[in-house]
Amino acid sequence: MIGNNVSHSKRRTKRKFDVNLFDKKFYLPGEDRWVTLTLSAAGLRHINKMGITNALKKARENGYIANI
Repeated sequence: MIGNNVSHSKRRTKRKFDVNLFDKKFYLPGEDRWVTLTLSAAGLRHINKMGITNALKKARENGYIANI
């Protein structure tokens, strides 16, 4: 997204709103390997709530990641 920086004197300059993404490594005990995922802060909270195995299973069902 694009928006404006607004100073105290109300001058406006263009700025970008970047996506809040992280590169995070997770261990999959069922497959005995590490995977690196690029995910948002909301995705990280989702994985912490559901667990990595269930989150990956649901992401595959919804078509967010390819079956490897």
